[in-house]
Amino acid sequence: MRRGGRIPDVARKSSQEIELMREAGRVVGRVLEAMGEAAAPGVNTAELDELAEGIIRKAGGVPSFKGYHGYPAAICVAPDDVIVHGIPSAEMVLCEGQVLGVDVGVELNGYHGDAARTLAIGRISPEWQELLEATQEALRRGIAAAQAGGLLCDVSRAVQGYAESCGYSVVRDLVGHGIGRSMHEPPQVPNFFEEGQFPEYRLHLRPGHALAIEPMVNRGTYATALDPDGWTIRTADGEPSAHFEHTVIVSKDGPLIMTLP
Repeated sequence: MRRGGRIPDVARKSSQEIELMREAGRVVGRVLEAMGEAAAPGVNTAELDELAEGIIRKAGGVPSFKGYHGYPAAICVAPDDVIVHGIPSAEMVLCEGQVLGVDVGVELNGYHGDAARTLAIGRISPEWQELLEATQEALRRGIAAAQAGGLLCDVSRAVQGYAESCGYSVVRDLVGHGIGRSMHEPPQVPNFFEEGQFPEYRLHLRPGHALAIEPMVNRGTYATALDPDGWTIRTADGEPSAHFEHTVIVSKDGPLIMTLP
């Protein structure tokens, strides 16, 4: 993450580009719907990855994550205390009472969509359910704050304010991002506000700005730990984590969610 410095230049998407991003986003949304239907006790995450890639390629798209810096799969999975970037495998078999974060990226016609959802596997505990609902509401509030004429820090404050009001912590080592022709573009989109940490806080949001807003919320500390595989990032204290994300376009009529099915 870049901290301090000047506000980055952030390209604004044209109406034609927004429509192309909407098409990619719809595929992302369909994949996440399929993941929600397929993720059940006894299913392994390699099966989910195969299903996701099949849907993406049938739609004429390419999995944005596969091959990205050597990442080997079409989706990222995050069971229980994993925050993000877990690698699907046949050995990772889902069990009743778990939760599973699924992150999906799709490139279609040269533009990307990116979204994530944390799924309940069977019946989960009330504590898990409360964390998932709080994280989803933090995302909703972050999206609602992405208003033309506002500042990017409005999004950061909205996410952090709600998550922390529920007694949770917001991950600080990982942030959201701009998106478009590349999966990761300026600006960075922090889920927390700390004066002077990111020049993006001062970015004036304008119609056509494209943001992937993605709260990662933990029940314990916001500190993270990296597994030996070099990809899987989990909570440092082993406490549960949840992750929800949408690709959003800032418009004069309010934020537009691109990654709905």
